[in-house]
Amino acid sequence: MLLSISLILIVGMSMGWICRKIKLPSLLGMLLTGIVLGPYVLNLIDADILNISAQLRKIALIIILTRAGLGLDISGLKKIGRPAIMMCFVPASFELLGMLLLAPRLLGMSLLEAAIMGAVLAAVSPAVVVPRMVKLIDEGYGTKKGIPQLILAGASVDDVYVIVLFSTFTGIMQGNGVSVMSFVNIPVSIFLGIVIGIFIGFVLAKFFKLAHIRDTAKVLIILSISFLLVTAEDTLTTSITFSALIAIMFIGVGLQKYRAPVAKRLSAKYAKLWVGAEVFLFVLVGAAVNISYLKNFGVSALVVIAGALLFRMLGVFVCLLGTKLNKKERLFTMMAYTPKATVQAAIGGIPLAMGFSCGETVLTVAVLAIVLTAPLGAFAIDASYKKFLAKD
Repeated sequence: MLLSISLILIVGMSMGWICRKIKLPSLLGMLLTGIVLGPYVLNLIDADILNISAQLRKIALIIILTRAGLGLDISGLKKIGRPAIMMCFVPASFELLGMLLLAPRLLGMSLLEAAIMGAVLAAVSPAVVVPRMVKLIDEGYGTKKGIPQLILAGASVDDVYVIVLFSTFTGIMQGNGVSVMSFVNIPVSIFLGIVIGIFIGFVLAKFFKLAHIRDTAKVLIILSISFLLVTAEDTLTTSITFSALIAIMFIGVGLQKYRAPVAKRLSAKYAKLWVGAEVFLFVLVGAAVNISYLKNFGVSALVVIAGALLFRMLGVFVCLLGTKLNKKERLFTMMAYTPKATVQAAIGGIPLAMGFSCGETVLTVAVLAIVLTAPLGAFAIDASYKKFLAKD
């Protein structure tokens, strides 16, 4: 296991550095590292690490979402209003609609199979989008109009909506019918996540004011609470639940609101944690990609992915109607909302494991979407934000 960890860190960071030097996103190098070191090529990553890969990726996601919350300007988000709410579900719904129109014609799937594939692909990747929006906030690009805040918040909620849709469609495929409560749970889980997160942030702010402890200890306390929230969400069997990842982000928001100086210092600590967490996240996402499935794709799969992304961008455009964003800012927002990675790596193989006839097609398209959109989306963000957004 120690050899695997050293390979992940050394090779992953080296490949990331090489990609940055040739003006490519560092995550491309990390993804390639995971693919090459993973079980489907050289098989140099220990099986024990692969067995807990999902948990390690979630820890990395927790770190970046907490840091995002510590720097998220809620007052700026409130000014945006309606578009912020629409970004949580409209682009994903448009992408799903695009998949329903294209997949049956181009890939010979039924509408239900197309809906399952659409639900797998419709989630934007917080792992790609969130750190870049945090960087924009730190550098002051587009923050006056709330552009990075809008994308950051939407990307965090978008996944909750899509995963509920995926669970519903796979349930119908298994003959379980449509659960009304699962759709009711979408807004409820988001609301409960926000309330729980802000409450914990408020309690921690008061505690940190009374107890003079090192910032490192504060980070460990917040991480421990975050892990407990994720565990609680996973173990809940009730029809109404809460979104742990949204709660985790709003812990940072609560701390920022009630104890701003501490939140600023903790954000710097989390930035240091992210250096290692980012490598593990993208290398392990790459390790989950079975490139042997790519031999099965043809032009049709590429057209379906590209067409669905155009529908998604149209959905973002609809969300931004009536806002004060100019053409360049709208185009940037549309491009920034396209990368796929973490959700597709996590659920892309589930239909195949369930024995669905569309399982291999869904997994192939999910793998192709990761390979194409994660680096291209990251490159589009990195290359355009200084040109398209105003520095405040």
